[in-house]
Amino acid sequence: MADDTKQAERRTTKLAKEIGAFSRAHGGAEGQLAYLGQAGTRIVLVGEDGTWGDLVAPTHAIALAAAERAGLTLQESFDGAMAAKVRTGPYEWSRMAGIQVGGPSNG
Repeated sequence: MADDTKQAERRTTKLAKEIGAFSRAHGGAEGQLAYLGQAGTRIVLVGEDGTWGDLVAPTHAIALAAAERAGLTLQESFDGAMAAKVRTGPYEWSRMAGIQVGGPSNG
């Protein structure tokens, strides 16, 4: 049991450092936690400059603890106001277009 607690603490610390680094690099950040089922919880990050990214925590408790430790403002949902802050570039548009329109067939 002690090993599980130590491992959770190490993962929380690592995620908090990654969240903090993202926030510093992008003029601040806010986030939203999205439950992924057995895979854990996704921490979606949106920087003040519109850059976005995500991290995955093995549990919701670890995701929440890491966000709190990093001082991340959490939103209840990834709603229109949060989505409007996201700035996408050519990479994201080409990925979306490749998946949705004109990309390789699934058959």
